[in-house]
Amino acid sequence: MSILHHQSQGSGSPVLVLHGLFGSATNWRAAARQLAQSYRVITVDLRNHGRSPHHAEMTYPLMARDLEMLMDEIGLRRAAMVGHSMGGKAAMVLALTRPQRVDRLVVVDIAPTRYTHTHAPLIAAMQGLDLTTLRSRADADRLLRDRIPDVATRLFLLQNLAREQGRYLWRLNLGALSAHMDDIMSFPDTGNASYDGPTLFVRGQRSDYVEARHRALIMERFPRARVVTVDDAGHWVHADQPGRLVHVLENFLG
Repeated sequence: MSILHHQSQGSGSPVLVLHGLFGSATNWRAAARQLAQSYRVITVDLRNHGRSPHHAEMTYPLMARDLEMLMDEIGLRRAAMVGHSMGGKAAMVLALTRPQRVDRLVVVDIAPTRYTHTHAPLIAAMQGLDLTTLRSRADADRLLRDRIPDVATRLFLLQNLAREQGRYLWRLNLGALSAHMDDIMSFPDTGNASYDGPTLFVRGQRSDYVEARHRALIMERFPRARVVTVDDAGHWVHADQPGRLVHVLENFLG
């Protein structure tokens, strides 16, 4: 398998930064630049996202294996992990199954549990876009408006629309994401595994992804976990409050 696309900046203790579903390493550009003043920050495109390879399979054990292969490739025995949403689940699975590779763990606005909502309608909307007729990203935005009325969501998804060799394409592997949506929304069975390294769960105040009912589940698997809430932030904490999030990360990683 090809190694995940990644970018490295800064020097010091290594920190891998992992984006969420439909995202890419570029979503974390601002936060990574700040963290790179004190750490070696490696921002990663997870499989089927960004510039990383496309694969038919999309499960968290495979994503965790991808991360371990990347670490081997770039010579990292251990690293801190910062993962948002889907990236947070991948980081948790790596910590639970290969704890010796994870120096410390930050999970941003996700819990180790199954969620009941689905993003299948967003994938269907993107798949329904006729890329052969597109002349601009503004065309795509206009054509998606009826099926994806929320402007912020639409603009976020359109970051994945690339123009290469005169034609538009999705950098996302939409077929694999659709086929494995249930895997993405769930959390795999890791038996009785727990990770006893330093762990921080960061939740957005306006988000319902990490709630009081998840606390026991978190502590069972991550007994040293702390939960911190970032005020005036939704699920995309790094976009809503980048400065506050970096401050929280620096306090924990230091």
